[in-house]
Amino acid sequence: MDEFNFLSQGDSAVTVQLGKKIHIDTHKKVKLLFEHLKSNPFKGMVEVTPSYTSVTVFYDPTKITLNHFNETPYREVVKVLSTIITAINVSSNTMETNTLSIPVCYGGKYGPDLEEVARFHNLTEKQVINFHTEQDYLVYMIGFAPGFPYLGGMSEKIATPRKSTPRQTIPVGSVGIGGEQTGIYPIESPGGWQLIGRTPLTLFDSDRDQPSLLRAGDVVRFTPITEEQFENWEVI
Repeated sequence: MDEFNFLSQGDSAVTVQLGKKIHIDTHKKVKLLFEHLKSNPFKGMVEVTPSYTSVTVFYDPTKITLNHFNETPYREVVKVLSTIITAINVSSNTMETNTLSIPVCYGGKYGPDLEEVARFHNLTEKQVINFHTEQDYLVYMIGFAPGFPYLGGMSEKIATPRKSTPRQTIPVGSVGIGGEQTGIYPIESPGGWQLIGRTPLTLFDSDRDQPSLLRAGDVVRFTPITEEQFENWEVI
């Protein structure tokens, strides 16, 4: 990895900054470092958390081996991470991707804001659906709520401001647009995104071996379905 720097997060965490902008190349670096540390934790490492452009590493300072009397746990962790990062060659690694098709019933009772989004852009509802379904979306990370995917790749042609008054309750599986992003609500929660549809798939289930249906690095494609198909869908 060519460019990286470290930011101290108190006495038990350090953030490795791998880029300044949300980009597929930065995502590859984040994913590679995250997966390496998850599989090969160093002594004293507690947890590792990825974001759009960085990886934060949590550690127990009492378990970090100090090689010099004037060394600190933070500086020792930075040395360890620097060695690991330098040894990782992103260009020689192909990022494995898992592509999932997400069925969505657009508009009507399942997408109450589709008409508003179309009107905002002087488009028809069909055109909004076409723009939303013609893209492949990269899952940059999972967060905000259990199983909530942060997706990149939505067309700027349907980017729409969030609602001025958020809803108190958004149904499970709702697909929305918030500014330049689109996403899927895995659990019932408040929110201000424009709801354009809903999927019958279960994105998060704590009883599954892998609770989150989507993972960072996955590719998502939205596929339109009818209300009848939605209502008769076998939930997974």
